[in-house]
Amino acid sequence: MDKALLRKYASLAVRSGVNVQPGQLLVINAQANQYEFAGLCVEEAYKVHAGKVMVNYVDENLQHLDMLNCTTETLCDIPDYLYEARKYAQDKKACFLSIVSETPGLFADVDSTKISSYQQARNKKMSPLYRYMMNNEGQWCVIALPTVGWAKKVFPDLEEKEALQALWKAILQSVKVDENNDPVEIWTQHDKKLKYYCSVLNKHHFQKLHFTNSLGTDLYVGLVKKHNWVGGSSLSTSNVQFNPNMPTEEVFCMPDKYNTNGTVYASKPLSYNGKVIDKFNFTFTDGKVTDYHAEKGEDILKSLLESDEGSRYLGEVALISYNSPLSLSNILFYETLFDENASCHLALGASYPENVIGGMNMDDEQLAQEGANDSIIHVDFMFGTPDLKVEGIKEDGQKIIVFDKGNFVF
Repeated sequence: MDKALLRKYASLAVRSGVNVQPGQLLVINAQANQYEFAGLCVEEAYKVHAGKVMVNYVDENLQHLDMLNCTTETLCDIPDYLYEARKYAQDKKACFLSIVSETPGLFADVDSTKISSYQQARNKKMSPLYRYMMNNEGQWCVIALPTVGWAKKVFPDLEEKEALQALWKAILQSVKVDENNDPVEIWTQHDKKLKYYCSVLNKHHFQKLHFTNSLGTDLYVGLVKKHNWVGGSSLSTSNVQFNPNMPTEEVFCMPDKYNTNGTVYASKPLSYNGKVIDKFNFTFTDGKVTDYHAEKGEDILKSLLESDEGSRYLGEVALISYNSPLSLSNILFYETLFDENASCHLALGASYPENVIGGMNMDDEQLAQEGANDSIIHVDFMFGTPDLKVEGIKEDGQKIIVFDKGNFVF
């Protein structure tokens, strides 16, 4: 990949993604094989006067070996230094850049119980620190870089080199980076479009949304009374603008924890903890998943739903037009960062405080009173289709079409 193009991507991540401030600590989390790009991000961060940059490297292949060979007891003994390092950075009001670069299905040969036990142990250890990002106490951004393994999963009919090039092209297009443009300016304009959708939805102030399509989805999702639709850039509690996800095409809101009823069918596979869940559905009763099925990976789905009490309830509902660029690419990425932005989606687990008016200043008990869900997980799954219909229902029973044939009508 051309180094000038890589640098432009790194600059976008630093300036429009985390928007690191002068004197601020930036923490970068990356796969070890992406050290070159991480180095470019470090250089770009110091150009905008970051106070310090810390880089944490992991290696998915070594993690795979650990999962295969360590006992469950050993894996679940999460070292204190991981917690302390994260707490140190958060106490310094750091911003966090996470570079996703993983191979879907790499952990397919690992016992599912071992993976879920490790994930639950890690979440339990680190959960006191999760509110920092969920509440936007500091800026954060997730971007992605391709690997050969990931590229071959997405483009199985291509040779390794061609598959890698194809995935690079798809990723750079999704984040609006090319040789001749100013991606920072393009992202500014893109943000305005998403903010427009939010303003229209907030003016309608729907009580609930009704989703139907030919897959069999027939689902009512109630929204919290003081809900706030959000999309595009966010503001930290220090009033710094940043883009949490690159790419992003969604506008999202907070479901009322106990007010979702009906059945929803996933329209895309879900890659979770290194394994793939496919052709799955959920039935909700008074907000809770009361039935579920998956043709592939049902054991992983079961472990996800058993993460904690809140993992069977929704924390997010998101709308994305089917004619969004990622959707029209017709690429199944096997990576939620991309697939969720090609399709309307729901998230099991924790709610985002910014989705309720005043939520950024509320504690957990106050958020719960507003109808927010709390959990150690937040896992998105996609259910959007070309024929998805969405009706917004107001408190007086008035119904307004929000989506027709998979797209916004306004």
